[in-house]
Amino acid sequence: MKTRFFPIIALVLFSLSNPVFGQVVDGTFPVQSNLKAGVAKVDITPEIIEGMETVGHRRVVTGVRDPLRAGVLVLDDGETKAAIVTTDLINACDDMVKLVREKIEAETGIPAANIMVTASHNHSGPKFTPLSKYGRELVQKIGSAAKEAAGNMKMVTIGYGEDKIGFGINRRKVIDGRAVVNLNPDGPNDPRVKVLRFDDGESLTPMAVMMHAVCHPCFFTWGDKGTHPYPNGYPKVTADFPGDAQTFVEMVYGDKTNALFLQGCAGDIRPNLPGYPYRCADEADIQWAGRDLGCAVTRALAHGVTREKLKERETFYPIRVANKVLELPGKEGPVKAELMAMKIGPFLFLTMPGEPMVEYGFKLEQAIADRAIPIIVGYANGRIGYIATKGSYEVGGYEPEMSLLAPEAEAVILDELGKLADQVVGDVFKSFSKHQKDIDKRDAEEKARIKKTKAGSSQ
Repeated sequence: MKTRFFPIIALVLFSLSNPVFGQVVDGTFPVQSNLKAGVAKVDITPEIIEGMETVGHRRVVTGVRDPLRAGVLVLDDGETKAAIVTTDLINACDDMVKLVREKIEAETGIPAANIMVTASHNHSGPKFTPLSKYGRELVQKIGSAAKEAAGNMKMVTIGYGEDKIGFGINRRKVIDGRAVVNLNPDGPNDPRVKVLRFDDGESLTPMAVMMHAVCHPCFFTWGDKGTHPYPNGYPKVTADFPGDAQTFVEMVYGDKTNALFLQGCAGDIRPNLPGYPYRCADEADIQWAGRDLGCAVTRALAHGVTREKLKERETFYPIRVANKVLELPGKEGPVKAELMAMKIGPFLFLTMPGEPMVEYGFKLEQAIADRAIPIIVGYANGRIGYIATKGSYEVGGYEPEMSLLAPEAEAVILDELGKLADQVVGDVFKSFSKHQKDIDKRDAEEKARIKKTKAGSSQ
């Protein structure tokens, strides 16, 4: 019997000489794309807590359970730069958005019009006022984080996955023809968690994580007089479940990644904490929620770097941004609002400046899902309060009664976000036409958009 050494020797020599075979190291993977990203996070907890009154569910606090943080993700596709800012605050009010955009543009050169500023809608943090010591420090800290992120950019690809959480529930129930505050397991709800991981391929630890979920962060809130230990409300500052989830994910990766949280259409979705009509959470509740979301995110992240999933990743991630400030129909006159579309490769972010009810997310996704991967974000680039569906006005209840908007606003919002999506998705002819007149028109519109946002920020 003859032993055939030649094929084996040839295979060994080929493996040693071939750069693809020679550079394979378990736990790393090649990254080739046009996209660069950088990320940084910063503690934005107020320095003075004693006697501070929280916003959202107002109460005086005496200490800090866990830190409030802001995150900045900076992106550059070689032609267009953009940034996403996340904060553990109640809202991204107009004053904060204006100042943060100005600061980031000054520190990084990213156009203000290409900066998305968001809030988790945390009910256990401070109010932002632009001239206060805290307000000035907040803007400075976010600007510094943006500068840090922009100074540490790497080539990345983006992985995507979904999972589910189990602690959110609809808080509206129609009884005898009218909507009341009642935990309603049969009401519309969106338990999905959408997860993006930004990888430089140097390890299986993502450089940055962006998680998107749908639920009011009001576990720690007003007290329910019938339950303990907090019948008078939780007495400390906290980032609520989004903060716990971010910490959990970062801990899983040995604090070598940065996790950021985006809030979805949570206007009528809250934690499932039964009571009269619901109770304040305790430590067991917040661990349940934080780890539920954290585990959902880490499951999606872990699956996202299997070889099958890596094969699905794009190598070209064009960034396109469009935004529009418009006047929505209001109960007592027009309501000024900014809508934004930001597309990063196949991922399309559509934003609203308030508290959209959960059905907005479903309707927008249904309209766009065959053209992009939609991520619908509330509490971004301004604050106009509740954004109720047209149908909700027929039965009333807290959200439509508190809203500044008229029922007709829904159709306008959906239509305008659809038009912004057309501009950035790039599958409508006028958005990619190579006719010179169309190119010139797009260039002029883009310059006007950038200029208008900058002018609005300077006022």
